[in-house]
Amino acid sequence: MSDIRSLIESRVSTGRYDSARPLSDDQVAELVQLATRAPSAYNMQNWKFIAVRSADAKQRLQAVSYGQSQVVDAPVTFIICGTLAAYEGMSKVLQPSVEAGFMDRSIAAGWVEAVTGSHRDNPQLQRDEAFRSASLAAMTLMLAAQGMGLASGAMSGFDAAALAQEFGLADNEVPVMLVTAGYPKPGNWPQKPRRPLEDVMEVA
Repeated sequence: MSDIRSLIESRVSTGRYDSARPLSDDQVAELVQLATRAPSAYNMQNWKFIAVRSADAKQRLQAVSYGQSQVVDAPVTFIICGTLAAYEGMSKVLQPSVEAGFMDRSIAAGWVEAVTGSHRDNPQLQRDEAFRSASLAAMTLMLAAQGMGLASGAMSGFDAAALAQEFGLADNEVPVMLVTAGYPKPGNWPQKPRRPLEDVMEVA
């Protein structure tokens, strides 16, 4: 508990990165691998990660992110997308759990039936679920970065339609959040004070 508490309490939203310190392919892959440990409804895993690393891709991302410099300075910026109509791939997604032996095939079939029935004709629910899952994955990625000795920052300042076109997102892929990651430069703010607990917590 002390380790995870330390990670949460020490994490800051980073905007200034040391552009001279790159991340390795293995570091980038590990961040995404750990992010996929986030929960999702019915284990849909309705997310996609685009790791923006090349100079050209960074310039294109900056152009659709209102010129913000951190997407160029950070070694990697992840475009975290939520996936619509994820129910269509549920059988494939659940198959490893069946093969591992802890989910009965009939239970998996019941999940597929349930999620198909609730999501197929409900585009709002599909979008809500995509945003929930992508957001959980983004936070997990940021905590993973903190645990690896890296800094990170979540960004919502981008033109979603322009980004989708620039990076060739499919019709069922919604850009939810950008997450920059790398080594920080001096001058980043500390974690900003949070509202008092009594302002945000209610016991029912």
